[in-house]
Amino acid sequence: MKDYGWDEETAARFEAYAGPGQVPGRVVRQARDRSTLATPLGEMAAEVSGRFRHEASGPADFPVVGDWVAVEPGGEGRGVIHAVLPRRSAFTRKAAGEEVEAQVAAANVDTVFLVTGLDGDYSLRRIERYLATAWASGAAPVVVLNKADLRADLDEVVAEVEGVAPGVPVVAASAVAGGGLEAILPYLAPGKTVALLGSSGVGKSTMINRLLGEERFATAPVSDA
Repeated sequence: MKDYGWDEETAARFEAYAGPGQVPGRVVRQARDRSTLATPLGEMAAEVSGRFRHEASGPADFPVVGDWVAVEPGGEGRGVIHAVLPRRSAFTRKAAGEEVEAQVAAANVDTVFLVTGLDGDYSLRRIERYLATAWASGAAPVVVLNKADLRADLDEVVAEVEGVAPGVPVVAASAVAGGGLEAILPYLAPGKTVALLGSSGVGKSTMINRLLGEERFATAPVSDA
């Protein structure tokens, strides 16, 4: 489980929340009420217990991608989640509806790549909003300026972004050409969790494919519209 971020701190938290017969799991996929977990016993499909559901104070209490949980194995690759461990970081958003209620989108992210395309998507104000979101989450931000090959004034643009992101690493790269991505490799260490945040069309999927070395995610040219 070390590849998924298991460490001494997480182990201590697990001991405080787990009951007899329960094992640790990390949520790697979430679909409605069903969580897919990475566990010491292999991948497991799990749902929260009735007691968990009854005692939850709101949507923010339920498991999301990145959460560590205490799960009771039930056989045939299934299990029951009894507890969600305290989160080190969390990306939240307002839930839909009349009442303003926090909804957690992802948890326990170490580093977030704030991806901006150096084409029509480029906006300093958007980068500032992404930075505020990252700082509020508790994750460490890294600004990634993708499509660097489109700008002849790249040095000036990087300096401009550094001016609104003091102390934050700023990386210029081209996911299509592959240049510059080596600067973000140190953040992709074993046991560390990285998320990508950015508008549609900035090249997040292309960047992930390039880092993985295979075409895992479908990509398409950005439309003129």
